Amino acid sequence: MSKMETMKALVKTAKGKGLIEVREVPVPEIGDNEVLIEVKAAGICGTDLHIYNDNFPYWPPVILGHEFSGIITEIGKNVKDWKTGDRVVGEPHTLACGKCWLCRTGNRQICPEKRSPGWGIDGCFAKYMRYPEPELLHKMPDTLSFEEAALVEPTANVVSDIFERGALKPADFVVIIGPGPIGLLAAMASKAGGAAKVAVVGTDLDEELRLPTARKIKSIDYVINVNKEDPSTIVMDLTEGRGADLVVEASGSAPGIASAFQLVRKLGRITAIGLTGKEKIEFPYDTGMFKAVEFTFNLSTLYSSWDKSIHLLDSGKIDANILTTHKGGLEKWKEFFSDLENKKGIKGVFFP
Repeated sequence: MSKMETMKALVKTAKGKGLIEVREVPVPEIGDNEVLIEVKAAGICGTDLHIYNDNFPYWPPVILGHEFSGIITEIGKNVKDWKTGDRVVGEPHTLACGKCWLCRTGNRQICPEKRSPGWGIDGCFAKYMRYPEPELLHKMPDTLSFEEAALVEPTANVVSDIFERGALKPADFVVIIGPGPIGLLAAMASKAGGAAKVAVVGTDLDEELRLPTARKIKSIDYVINVNKEDPSTIVMDLTEGRGADLVVEASGSAPGIASAFQLVRKLGRITAIGLTGKEKIEFPYDTGMFKAVEFTFNLSTLYSSWDKSIHLLDSGKIDANILTTHKGGLEKWKEFFSDLENKKGIKGVFFP
């Protein structure tokens, strides 16, 4: 590829709120151990919105985006396991040190040296992205579209946090707090993983789009608007007074987090996915203590969740299409970011 070739990219240009623009940038050159990926679809994550609002670590100037699917178009001379034309998705755990106790125990996803695409190194909101660690790639089946595969990464978060760390069990009664993209993915994954019943909880602010979408998803048995009915009463009635076996906190809101402790049963489990974007929130500590609740904080994805997520999407057990409300080119970023932040969309996908 010519060194003079350029491409359009969505760039966070400097520290501070906003400061994002579409720029013409050089197509990246790759090293001997790297691959170049032509990005076919790129999902907008809540992390991208947090970076827009200056509420997440990042190293500008940096091309945003870490949820991608694409085709390998160039490989470094030392790359053995991949070839041009391979259809791939990739874990965002690049540049972990490989030496610290976290990396050595298989937890590179939270290595303090990690610099992921989209905030630590240039990401996927561009036609091409340089991918420095091909061992983190996963091959896509031909039956999975690029648009659907752009949701593998957020699905892997859900699978990690519900199956692996939240210990979902067959016949569990599961409550999802927050009907955003992660919450709705969590609902579909929970039913696919053996949950007996799944309830999704939202507010009046979700009635424009998110709760109506939840009502269309066959995996979801109950949809509860907290501004119109009491979720605690409903959940207790449905569980013979016990409460939910597993509560998935996907709202990132202080009221949502507090309600998790009301909805969970004694000796139940709460698994947290949503970020608050705040330094502190009020936390019902004693309620959790008196119920002897297991509360699990989560961040990023485990290796074991990726192929499971690809299967869930490819099999149709998770319907990516019902979640994707915004599709288009990078020039639509302002509209997409605004709608997603204001709950006028669920999931946005760029086709760079």
